[in-house]
Amino acid sequence: MTRRCSFLLGFCCALLPLLTQANVVVGGTRVIYPAQETEVSLGLTNKGEQPALVQVWIDDGSADSRPDDVDVPFVVMPPMVRINQGKGQTLRIAHIPRPGIPGDRESVYWLNILDVPPLPADQVSNHMQLAFRTRLKLFLRPEKLSGNAVEAAQTLRWSLIGSGPGRVLRVRNDSAFHVSFNSVQVKLKSGHVLKVRSHMLAPKSSADFPLEQKSSSAEAQGRVVYEWISDHGSSVRREAALEL
Repeated sequence: MTRRCSFLLGFCCALLPLLTQANVVVGGTRVIYPAQETEVSLGLTNKGEQPALVQVWIDDGSADSRPDDVDVPFVVMPPMVRINQGKGQTLRIAHIPRPGIPGDRESVYWLNILDVPPLPADQVSNHMQLAFRTRLKLFLRPEKLSGNAVEAAQTLRWSLIGSGPGRVLRVRNDSAFHVSFNSVQVKLKSGHVLKVRSHMLAPKSSADFPLEQKSSSAEAQGRVVYEWISDHGSSVRREAALEL
């Protein structure tokens, strides 16, 4: 990467919170990469009224990573491209096998798409250039995993653990797939509804989700109502019983 490009990236990232809308639209909300495939593709479209410079890279979970700092088993082409207004570009992502990547479960990475609009022709000295970065989850899915992503979301095991302010909703994922949530709440038998602060659940793991409201430790019966995100980016609602 040239010094100019590195400076541009750092400057634009510093301005990300100031932008509310991107011109470049991504054709998906996540990328599923079957490990047996040579490559997968993702479409970009410039819906704006002027050209955009797009820089693309993949990181292993650190949002502060720069393209020249990351070390991941992927190559994305093109890493930087100009997309004219009303036009599109297809990204090609190739997996480079390497030792140490689990073969019995999914691994997750992040695809970064930085949309940098051009400087206006009549720019003045106090002009501020803004950029917008989109981060998508990229799931590397090994061959011949037992089950599938739908079964993973449907077979989660839920229970209320602890008492008082430290009480949490514990969820266990015995599958080989990640499960991402849109929302989680607990409907207790007493009629109380508890909202839960949730996050993505890794394969073959458990997590404790904090409750946003206090609940009595005596209340342990009820159901969990949760929305999980499918491979296609749609939100799927499901209910499950709390285990005692």
